[in-house]
Amino acid sequence: MEIVSLEQELKGNAYPGRGIVIGKSADGLKAVTAYFIMGRSSNSRNRVFVEEQKGIRTQAYEPSKLEDPSLIIYAPVRVLGSRTIVTNGDQTDTVYEGLEKGLTFEQSLLCREFEPDAPNYTPRISGVLHVENKAFDYALSILKSNHGNPGCCNRYTYTYDKPAAGEGRFIHTYMHDGSPLPSFEGEPKLVEIAGDIGEFTDMVWNSLNEENKVSLFVRYIDIATGGYETRIVNKNV
Repeated sequence: MEIVSLEQELKGNAYPGRGIVIGKSADGLKAVTAYFIMGRSSNSRNRVFVEEQKGIRTQAYEPSKLEDPSLIIYAPVRVLGSRTIVTNGDQTDTVYEGLEKGLTFEQSLLCREFEPDAPNYTPRISGVLHVENKAFDYALSILKSNHGNPGCCNRYTYTYDKPAAGEGRFIHTYMHDGSPLPSFEGEPKLVEIAGDIGEFTDMVWNSLNEENKVSLFVRYIDIATGGYETRIVNKNV
């Protein structure tokens, strides 16, 4: 698979929806993840990321204007020991609880499906980073309808045991804007991971469509120590 520019992937798509990037920094020292949300409706755009314990949560920017909290208010990022869980919905909690019980990432998601938002049936995308004993591996998952048919849930899990420095994988909910919104297709895209956390954050945020972007979370985890640095950018400030 040919490596592609994450910057160009984002600039070339006005509405990828929600997206997860996981990979390793160019110097090989950091596990990297990013999660962004976008919105077309006023309800979806009325959100910010806030820190919560070691992770983050979405909350309404203007609580009085919140119309429907389902599917938009959740904890996208939670940390369980040496694992960092990143998802686009409340399945973050499902994965957390499953791993806590000794289930695998894939097993934890067997009780979940795509979102019940007909006619889009938005895919549930999830990732988990494992940093322990100076080693790093990760996995990504997508649960999607069968070509728009909600009668069948297609489940795909991708694991990456020894990530290469400067490389990552990018998965997002929609191929592009549309009505209904077309679900992501294929395996996660191989993308370049470049720069320190500040440079990477700026690149991702500035590449997202100005009208539709809402919030961005980026974390660099030191593979040797497990310590981490986080950036949060909200359009609503």
